[in-house]
Amino acid sequence: MVKKRKIKKLKKLKGFSIQFLPYSEIRDLDSNKRIRKILGIILGNNILILQGKLKPQEEVRLIGDTMAMIGYVKNFKGIELAVISGNNGEGFFRKMRKSAVNVLIGADLGAITIIGPATIVKEIKRNPKKIELLLSK
Repeated sequence: MVKKRKIKKLKKLKGFSIQFLPYSEIRDLDSNKRIRKILGIILGNNILILQGKLKPQEEVRLIGDTMAMIGYVKNFKGIELAVISGNNGEGFFRKMRKSAVNVLIGADLGAITIIGPATIVKEIKRNPKKIELLLSK
């Protein structure tokens, strides 16, 4: 007699992934394409770690676009965004040198931007020695 094995169905966990985006991938894009690329990653249920930081007007536009999407995109409740920069405690000449390099490159590569969908990221806490990324259940 042949015994039938019960095959358990694996349930797919609704999860997320963390994606790192180097600045070199968005360097040559204009502001509109940068925002679209970032939103595409976030809408894919990903937490984005971006090398560098966005320009202030790009941050404002990103937040504005996500606020406009709430209610129109299924299960989208906005984003959590934090910029972490290591500029504390530096001398005047070192800051000036970094500023000059940042102007030539077009970005502050000493910073990291973390962006995640609000359905996953509950809060981002920044402390001098660590970053706490609190996730929703």
